[in-house]
Amino acid sequence: MGAVSRPVLRPEDGVGDVEILRRIRAGDRGAVDELYERFRRPAFALARRILADDGLAEDVLQDVFLGVWRDPGAYDGARGSFASWLLAVVHHKAVDAVRREESQRRRQARAEDQAVLDAPVATRDVEDDAWSRVVAEQVRSALSVLPGPQKEALTLAYYGGYTQREVAALTGAPLGTVKTRMLAGMRRLKSELGGLSGPAGGGALSDDAPWDGTR
Repeated sequence: MGAVSRPVLRPEDGVGDVEILRRIRAGDRGAVDELYERFRRPAFALARRILADDGLAEDVLQDVFLGVWRDPGAYDGARGSFASWLLAVVHHKAVDAVRREESQRRRQARAEDQAVLDAPVATRDVEDDAWSRVVAEQVRSALSVLPGPQKEALTLAYYGGYTQREVAALTGAPLGTVKTRMLAGMRRLKSELGGLSGPAGGGALSDDAPWDGTR
């Protein structure tokens, strides 16, 4: 199979972009629509590839083109073509959107975890509720003695509810490395907790725990 070459940019494309920007600076709202039609497909494809969500990708595009309308002078022709600059902006904003989504998910997970701990004891068996609090505190204490990478992986899994693949993506570590860290961390936690078991029996870190590294 022959090498795939990049599409050749026509000189008039760059000239057209500059002309549209000139009209935007002059307050021509129709020029923004033309710019959107000109770059909608590649910009959406880039945002969609990063976000894996059509709605979020559309939000990013609206944000980008609204930004061009409000501040067309943000583009500096001395730094390259307008097309390259615009797609770089799309990439930057899409990555920011991913980070916001991850941050919201983590906050929600922490809030749900705290809600469980703070739930009125009247709605649950008093003995089980007290034991859950003891276990949660014991786990937090045990996690604190783990090496940083092991602690990070298990914290994301235990409190954030992330799978091993998601932990690998969030930490930038290979999946195999994450599995090794979590297994080593689980063994250390079991040792630290000394086989802690609840009122109904079974270890707090038993092998059927939802975050024991099987995901």
